[in-house]
Amino acid sequence: MSGRLMPCSPQEIVSLFLFEKLTPEQLGRLCAQGRVEKFEPGPVYAEGDPATCFYVMLEGTVVLSRRVGGDDVEVSRTSQRGVYAGAMQAYLGDRVRQVYTNSMRVTEPTRFFVLPADTFASVMQEWFPMAVHLLEGLFFGSKATQRMIGQRERLLALGSLSAGLTHELNNPAAAAVRATATLRERVAKMRHKLRVISAGTYTPETLAGLVDIQERTAERVAKAPSLSPLQAADREDELTDWLEDHGLEEGWRIAPVFVQAGLDTDWLDQVAAAVDEEILPSAIGWLSYTVETELLMDEIEDSTSRISHLVDAAKQYAQLDRAPYRVVDVHDLLDSTLLMLSGKIGERIRVVKEYDRTLPAVPAYPAELNQVWTNMIDNAVSAINSAGGEGTLTVRTGRRHDRLLVEFHDTGIGIPPEVRGRVFDPFFTTKPVGEGTGLGLDISWRIVVNKHHGGIQVESEPGNTRFQVLLPLTAETSETTDTTDAAGTTALRDTTELTDTTDPTGTTDTAEEPV
Repeated sequence: MSGRLMPCSPQEIVSLFLFEKLTPEQLGRLCAQGRVEKFEPGPVYAEGDPATCFYVMLEGTVVLSRRVGGDDVEVSRTSQRGVYAGAMQAYLGDRVRQVYTNSMRVTEPTRFFVLPADTFASVMQEWFPMAVHLLEGLFFGSKATQRMIGQRERLLALGSLSAGLTHELNNPAAAAVRATATLRERVAKMRHKLRVISAGTYTPETLAGLVDIQERTAERVAKAPSLSPLQAADREDELTDWLEDHGLEEGWRIAPVFVQAGLDTDWLDQVAAAVDEEILPSAIGWLSYTVETELLMDEIEDSTSRISHLVDAAKQYAQLDRAPYRVVDVHDLLDSTLLMLSGKIGERIRVVKEYDRTLPAVPAYPAELNQVWTNMIDNAVSAINSAGGEGTLTVRTGRRHDRLLVEFHDTGIGIPPEVRGRVFDPFFTTKPVGEGTGLGLDISWRIVVNKHHGGIQVESEPGNTRFQVLLPLTAETSETTDTTDAAGTTALRDTTELTDTTDPTGTTDTAEEPV
C-alpha cells in the first residue's frame, strides 16, 4: 500500500534517535533518496511480501501482527517516534530471503520516513562498514550457535529416548532368553518321557489316546481364561488335592502350570478316564511338559512381539522411510511417543488417554509433531516429578471449531503467573540448572505455529497445567514450509536486538527481532 507523499525535512529526521549522529550531507542524501509518506488508517505492508522498504515512524500509531492459521494475531502496538520496521537486514543481500515476516497497519493517520531497501543497504555499507561486519558476524554467528544448541537439544532428547527404548527392549528380550533356555530343558525332558513311554508295554490305541489328549490339552492352553489371584489360588488347591489323590506326590509343583493353562479337575477326570490307572502319573507328567512348552512358546511369542512392537514404534516416532509431509492420524503419533518415553515416565506417573477417535487424519509433518509431543510430555513429567513424583498425565484429543486439539494435562507444580508469558521464549526454562536448555517450547512453538499454521496455548495453576496444541484440519492452511526469515524481520524498538532461533529439525532457520 502506498501513502501520500510529503516533503522530507532533514531537520525532522535528525530528531529521530536513529539519525541524530548523522552529518548534514548524510541527512541530505537520505531525504534525496528516501521519502516521507502519510498513511491513512489501514495496512502498510503484508507478511510474506517482498521486503522493499525500511520504515521509520515520524508520528502516529502502528500495529504489528503475525498470521497464525487463518487469523492475524497482534504482537505489538506503539506510538513512540522513531520506531522502525521493514527491511532492516537488507544489507545482508541475497544471503537471506528478503520478505516481511510481520504485517504492519496504522490505526490513525501516520507519517513514515521510508527508505528503499537497496538504498538502506548502500548507506549502511558505505557509512558504517565496521558496524555492518559486526552485525553480519552477530547474525550468522548466532545462527551457528543456535544450530549447535539445537543439535545438543536433539542429542539430549535422543539420549533420553535411547535410554527409555533400551529399558523397554531389555525386559522382553531377557524374558525371551529365559523362556528359550527353559523351553530347551522341557523339550529334553519330554524326549526322555517319550522314550520311557515308548519302551513300555502300551498298546497303539493307548499311545494314540495319549497323543490325542496332548493335542486337546495344547488347544486348551491357547484358550486359557484369565483368573483373578484368588480364583487361581483356589484352583491350585483343587488341582493339588486331585493330583495327590491320584498318586502324584508332588502335585503342588504341577498344579500352578495346569492352572495357568486353564485346566481344571473336570479336564483331569477326562484324562483319568481315557488312560489306564497305572500309566496315569506318566500321562500327567507328559501333559505337564506339553503345557509348559506351550506356555513357554507363548511367552517367547509375546516377548518377540513386544520387541517388534517397540521397533515399529521407534520407526513411527522417527518416521523412517516416510514422506516428510503427509496426512496422518495424530493418535498413532501420540501412542508411539508415549511408548518411546515410557521409561522416562516411569511407574509412578499414571498416563490417561482420552482420544476422540472420530477425528479425521490431518496434513502434517509427523516427525516434527512427534518432537512437539516429546517436549510436552517431557515438561509434564518434569513438573510432576518436581511435585513429588506421583501424579497423572492426561493426553486428550478433540475438535475445537475448525481445528484439531491435542491437550497435555498434568498434575505437576504448575507455572508461576509471573513467568507464564515467557515459557515459549528461547532459552527460558523453569527447570533446575543443567536439566533444560529452554529451547523445547520455543521449538514446539515454531513447529506448530510457523510450520503448521496452528497454535499453542497454556493454562496453569498448581496441580492443573494444560498445554493445548491446535492444528488445522485441512491442507489449505498447513501444507506450507516455514518462510520466516531474518531478512524480512520486523521490529518496533528503539534498540536492535537480534534473536536467531534455529529449528533443530533442520528445516527452518528463523531470525526475528522481538517487538
